[in-house]
Amino acid sequence: MVLYDSATSGGSNSGSSSSCSGTKQPVAEIDGLLAGAGYKVRSSELRQVAQRLERLETVMVNSPADISQLASDSVHYNPSDLASWVDSLLSEFNQPPLPLPSDLPDFPDIIAGPSVNHTAVGNYLTDNFTTTQQQQQQQQQMMIVTAMEEDSGIRLVHLLMTCAESVQRGEMAVAGSLIEDMKGLLTRVNPSCGIGKVAGCFIDALSFRIMGVGGSICRSVSENEILYHHFYEACPYLKFAHFTANQAILEAFDGHDCVHVVDFNLMHGLQWPALIQALALRPGGPPLLRLTGIGPPSPDGRDSLREIGLRLAELARSVNIRFTFRGVAASRLEDVKPWMLQVSPKEALAVNSILQLHKLLGSDPARNSPMEMVLGWIRNLNPKIMTVVEQESNHNQPEFLDRFTTALYYYSTMFDSLEACPLQPEKALAEIYLQREICNVVCCEGSARVERHEPLAKWRNRLAGAGFRPLHLGSNAFRQASMLLTLFSAEGYSVEETEGCLTLGWHSRPLIAASAWHAVPDVMMSHQNSN
Repeated sequence: MVLYDSATSGGSNSGSSSSCSGTKQPVAEIDGLLAGAGYKVRSSELRQVAQRLERLETVMVNSPADISQLASDSVHYNPSDLASWVDSLLSEFNQPPLPLPSDLPDFPDIIAGPSVNHTAVGNYLTDNFTTTQQQQQQQQQMMIVTAMEEDSGIRLVHLLMTCAESVQRGEMAVAGSLIEDMKGLLTRVNPSCGIGKVAGCFIDALSFRIMGVGGSICRSVSENEILYHHFYEACPYLKFAHFTANQAILEAFDGHDCVHVVDFNLMHGLQWPALIQALALRPGGPPLLRLTGIGPPSPDGRDSLREIGLRLAELARSVNIRFTFRGVAASRLEDVKPWMLQVSPKEALAVNSILQLHKLLGSDPARNSPMEMVLGWIRNLNPKIMTVVEQESNHNQPEFLDRFTTALYYYSTMFDSLEACPLQPEKALAEIYLQREICNVVCCEGSARVERHEPLAKWRNRLAGAGFRPLHLGSNAFRQASMLLTLFSAEGYSVEETEGCLTLGWHSRPLIAASAWHAVPDVMMSHQNSN
């Protein structure tokens, strides 16, 4: 590696002396530039360092086994001290430091030769030093901006909690003032991701609660169906719910020639094409499939449930499955009566609830518990299986501040997981879907608050007390859920098995839980009650 032409370095003494005296200033400048760039080496030592580097390169090429050993070594050296650094590496290969040749001229004589352009050398080092300074300044500016955003984010969380405390105490004027402060802080953070986006949703929800308009904003049925579809496409949570429930239902229907599924939330029928195709491939031939889909009445007067049923019937016909559909329009699940479902005792029944049972937890002292009523008639129908998927969080706490704190943590994780979604506009619309859940959790009270999520442990106790026993979802459901995650490029999603139930989470934080249940016979229930 030749850095400079040394052919003219052996001139006369007078020429050499003249050259030395004429280059004292450039040498000092180069030494200064090297020091400014962070290298502990003088210009007079560069030629020796270059020869040491050549020797190091030769040793490394001839000793590949030693390189791997060196790479695994835990000792680190400072590469800014070039000479010592190279000598240290050579010593790792048991090579003595390279002695300085006796005939090697001083570096100042070399750079003083007539073939060297001092201006070009100086400009090269100056440009590199300037570039290094600019990069360091940019890094420092980025670090400062990041630190400011982190500080503003921490202050936002603190103000959110303080505002929630004020709301709980009924100090709405104080809460309103804090909201204005938080809106100012939002301008100092990135509103398109991280805490900026989540904080914006909770600030809006608190504003709606103070103004008393949350209920009217959060409950548009037609828009919610569209947002539900985009949430399904943007992330694996609903797909996990559908695939896991379908696998459990498929296994429960094994050996039955007439099967009936009651879906508590039809929502475009997104869950059922996969089950129809799986039943069509069942050994021994497909069964007769009945599907009863429950959904809200169409606001425009159309029979949207029937339209969905017709599409599913066309799919079933294409795969040679006998299929019948029945739609039940109901604004609330507790308005459904068992006679509306027309269940036959000769058919194997599956009841499917995807993110629906928590809406029955509203406390209204003027009427009987909707949860007890619905679970009671489900048990009386004696289903082969009831599949339940719910959010893995507790947003049904009586104290507003507790509920707010839990929701802030839960939805921060949920929004974080959505950052892995590459699809637009699905991602943006999925965030609006979650924002409406936040709005209902934070803004609403009484019967208007329907997003009363509770964790799996509470559902275990509640369903066991209502006459159900758990069914193990099985290894097939776990494998299918794990395969589903391969469709998503993000590595943060994870499926876990807990006592026969499955959870899907983001970076070890469970966000959604799936379980399966079977009605306990009356004889066993009587025995349990007597004990």
